[in-house]
Amino acid sequence: MREVSITTEYIALGQFLKLAEVIDTGGMAKAFLAEVPIQINGELDNRRGRKLYPGDEVAIEGYGRYQVVRR
Repeated sequence: MREVSITTEYIALGQFLKLAEVIDTGGMAKAFLAEVPIQINGELDNRRGRKLYPGDEVAIEGYGRYQVVRR
């Protein structure tokens, strides 16, 4: 599991994908979320604005598993 560090209280899923280097730009998030299944803490979710907090686990099909940590 790879860790993705944030400096804020939370991060939106669309921003997380960019920070984790899964997508290149924030504009790609909507299309990516429509095509690739993502589980957050074991539940499917494709909302670009979904808030992720430290300790949340994100599993992206074909990309791996990530954990949000606070720096």
